[in-house]
Amino acid sequence: MRWPGRQEGGAGVGGTRQRPGDRPGPAGGVRVALGLVAGALAVALCAVLVERFVLHAEWWQVRHTVTAKPVAPQSDVGPPPGPLAVSWEETTRIHGGSAGGYDGVAYGVARGQLVTASGGGLVVRDARNGAERWSYRRTGWTLLGWTSTRSRLVAYFERDGRRDDRLLVGFDELSGAQLWRRDGERPAAVSRATLRWPAGAGVVLTTDDGRSALYGVSALTGKRLWRTPLPKACRLFEGAAQPSDALDAADGTDTRADTRAGALAAVAVGCPEQLGRVLAVDPGTGRVLWSRTLALKESPDVRVLDGVVLVSRGSALRAFAADGDQIAGWDGDEVCEDRMCPAALADGRLLVVRHQAGKGAGTDRMEAVDVRSGRVEWSRDVPGYAALTQAGDTVYALRPRLSEQLLPAGLDIVDPGDGGTTTAPVPFAMDPDLAGAHPWLAAAGGLLYAAVAEAAPRPAGAVRLVALRGGPEGTGPAELGGVPVDDWPDACALLKKPDLAAVHAGGHDTGHDSGAGRTSVGTVTLPHPVSCTYETKWEEPESEGTPAGPKPSKTPSAKASATAKEGEKAREDPDGDRKGETEGSPSPDAGQSTGPDGAVPGSAVRGLTVSVRWVGETPGAAAKMLDALEAIQSQARERPDIHADQAYEFGPTAGMIALRVDRVVLVVDVDRPPGAAARLARAVADRLRA
Repeated sequence: MRWPGRQEGGAGVGGTRQRPGDRPGPAGGVRVALGLVAGALAVALCAVLVERFVLHAEWWQVRHTVTAKPVAPQSDVGPPPGPLAVSWEETTRIHGGSAGGYDGVAYGVARGQLVTASGGGLVVRDARNGAERWSYRRTGWTLLGWTSTRSRLVAYFERDGRRDDRLLVGFDELSGAQLWRRDGERPAAVSRATLRWPAGAGVVLTTDDGRSALYGVSALTGKRLWRTPLPKACRLFEGAAQPSDALDAADGTDTRADTRAGALAAVAVGCPEQLGRVLAVDPGTGRVLWSRTLALKESPDVRVLDGVVLVSRGSALRAFAADGDQIAGWDGDEVCEDRMCPAALADGRLLVVRHQAGKGAGTDRMEAVDVRSGRVEWSRDVPGYAALTQAGDTVYALRPRLSEQLLPAGLDIVDPGDGGTTTAPVPFAMDPDLAGAHPWLAAAGGLLYAAVAEAAPRPAGAVRLVALRGGPEGTGPAELGGVPVDDWPDACALLKKPDLAAVHAGGHDTGHDSGAGRTSVGTVTLPHPVSCTYETKWEEPESEGTPAGPKPSKTPSAKASATAKEGEKAREDPDGDRKGETEGSPSPDAGQSTGPDGAVPGSAVRGLTVSVRWVGETPGAAAKMLDALEAIQSQARERPDIHADQAYEFGPTAGMIALRVDRVVLVVDVDRPPGAAARLARAVADRLRA
């Protein structure tokens, strides 16, 4: 029976009540709301799952390889004095990240392995032959630091564009197996120069977001072991060049276990309204061993050697013993300039290379200080060494130039007892001012490892690592790479008057007259000038009616820093005036006629230099040296039109050309007129071939 006003199914379970006008009743609204909430929760859960298992998943972000091959530690010895040869080499491109100042490349040698750390990640190689052992990279992340202690290696990553998203990852140093990972942890005082932060005794040092405390994290498990607050209101320096360093304690795999001191970490801290400090900490326990006040407020550079702590900043350098007593100190304008003074510890002596105010560029002072007494045992002038390292009782020093007028970098082997040196060229060129990596040296297993920055591939650049061993003796002196001195051509015999007349230049050379173009390496003096500067005057050609053109600028074209500076003074005008005209800008007398190739009649110029930069033992060796020169130039172009085996044009204008003819590498440097450098380079190449 059907009751009036009653709808079908109204009493059934789950039935729907309808209000007049077919509007849902209270039960229907609740169900709609519950459905919306469930849908929102499902979307949120899906987003969380996608972020966790897709966006943050390790399976697509991480590229990780490991190894099971054993490796033996290397002996504490470098190559012997004499010629050097390349054992192996590799180049690492610079990885630009979101954190400015941390986009360099850093290296370390330990336990028979060589670690390469860059923004792109970690690559660990066999130090003997360069074969890759293991690696770790993360897509979307940048490596900003690394450290190692007791066969454990820890890397620090930040997510690109989100610097608060931080990650520490611990590895077995020999196999590359991942031991642990810890989110949010912040390393203590990462050095921009080395990308390292302090670690020792199996513990790595971290800090909080306020940089007001130090924490000890186990390199084996990733767990925090201790906490040490910094002095009241003091903070760790952030983003400094080298605000910390550490020395690990000896373990069973260290070949110097009988001589190495205990673990020690040193960090620089800044304190408002008071002077800064350097704290020495036992990394195993967090105990502060000693604290020293510094007469400066900016961040100092800190270096820890075996039992010695060096602290420098601008006009002051201090050396402290492991117990905090000051061993030595140096004061003076820019004593260490803008980076830590090169230093090494060998045979109980601290060797320090400091800048000398008022001395010429590239002339520094090396001093040997007895660590026990603090007495200076010897002191002498040295080239501007870019890096020092020690192996056994031998010190190796990298000089940016073998000689001011020659192309290769050089290596000095220093006797710490009396400062005596032997010199040999290294098979690369370098510019210490290039960004990407501070010049770096290490020695172990009879090899010497050197890393230098390169401008190529442009524009980011790269860092080149070369492992050097002792090379075969040549027929000539080791200082010249085994090449006899008689094989070096006379730079002043490479251009003749007809060659100068071809570019409408007249004048005479100054290489023979002044002796400025002669050079020596160690005890070896080359018999002929290696550089010849011509005092020239561009002469008006006989033909008239040449269309008017702009007067060449009196401002010398920018030259690459790897070129010799011997001709710079000669490029000044006779009255010493350098006008600020730009290249190609019209002059007040722009209507003056010009000769072919843009030569200006009667324009006196001293800007023509021919330099013999190197003579290789073989054409292949010379080719590699020219390629090394090209790699450190900010601007370089090939010139196949030059009649040479190889030729490059350097700088923003066509005024400098480097070329190779057989075993000889030369540079022709002409400020103006345009096209003169190329024509003279062809003449030099033809004369060498003849």
